[in-house]
Amino acid sequence: MEAPLPPFRFIHSSDLHLGKRFGTLPEAIRGQASEARHNALHALARAARDHEAGHILVAGDVFDTETPTEQVWRQALTAMAGAEGIDWWLLPGNHDSLAAESLWQRVAAQAPANVHVLTEAAPLEIAPGVMLLPAPLSRKFPGRDLTDYMPAAATPAGALRIGLAHGAIQGFDEDGVRAEEIIPPDRAQSAGLDYLALGDWHGQMRIGARTWFSGAPERDGFRHAGRGACLAVTLDGPGAEPVVDGVPTGTLHWAEAPLPLLPGQDAAQALQALLPPAAERRQTLLRIRATGRASLPEQAALHRAAEDAAPEFGFFELLAAGLATEYDEADLSAVIQGGALQAAAEELGRPLADETAPEEDRRLAGAALNRLYAYLQEDAS
Repeated sequence: MEAPLPPFRFIHSSDLHLGKRFGTLPEAIRGQASEARHNALHALARAARDHEAGHILVAGDVFDTETPTEQVWRQALTAMAGAEGIDWWLLPGNHDSLAAESLWQRVAAQAPANVHVLTEAAPLEIAPGVMLLPAPLSRKFPGRDLTDYMPAAATPAGALRIGLAHGAIQGFDEDGVRAEEIIPPDRAQSAGLDYLALGDWHGQMRIGARTWFSGAPERDGFRHAGRGACLAVTLDGPGAEPVVDGVPTGTLHWAEAPLPLLPGQDAAQALQALLPPAAERRQTLLRIRATGRASLPEQAALHRAAEDAAPEFGFFELLAAGLATEYDEADLSAVIQGGALQAAAEELGRPLADETAPEEDRRLAGAALNRLYAYLQEDAS
């Protein structure tokens, strides 16, 4: 009788999006965000070593576009080559599909021995008794479920079957979903897979015991809060339920926080209570959404506190459009001594004092009064 194969351990990752430009972020943070994406390669290699995994499976979108610069893809190959004893298996996704033929030809031609580009939808033995069933994207919108070949794909008896695919299961992917491309949630069962490694959704998600989205190793937006991560997977043998552990890999921490306020509350103090420790702020991208009601002085204090805290963060944004103004003529009287400004302020205050006024009129009046109050305070200081 043949001795059973040892457990097969690997890292499941996806959506590296190397070369992403982060054009919607301020210029000051773009370089830091881009560097964090490259460093995710080192974090994945470290996760593999820590979990005694000899393979890293990347379920699509290694690169952010089909035309990354030569510097981006060559530096990526260099980083992967430095992970000695670890094999990288790269699946083209919707951002870097096989339509980018010249890209993948160049990557494959210059790839070190431990980096493998998966260009064919066919079973491939990646280790003794371990068969990988990849589903590379032929183009951004392939027009069909690319995992549909897996149920009929023949593999040796007793071999592990691991699927690797990129796409939506429940209609939540980030570029829109076409019904004909959705991967069935029971694909692992219908194809006899021991594990189905998925990419496209940038947050980590368990679909079933054998089907997971790994999430991006480095987050790239507020939609998926927190730091990036990957999955360390152990397969003890055919049919055994996978052991799946989340492993933190991200450098930057993306966070959104609500800030509900009431009149009379110290808005600046409430903001301070939401801020992370000072040592973590450079690596944090924080968006705060203020809601509720606050007076003109309270809102001015809130904005001053936000302006004071912002330089300590990688990115900081206070969104106050949802914060209504609690209007009191005495607040403006303290900084306006009659004249045209007093008349203008009183005119703006009318919608705020009239609870039957249209909500949009009240919002615009409140914003204008807050701006006027802030300008007058600056002049007075």
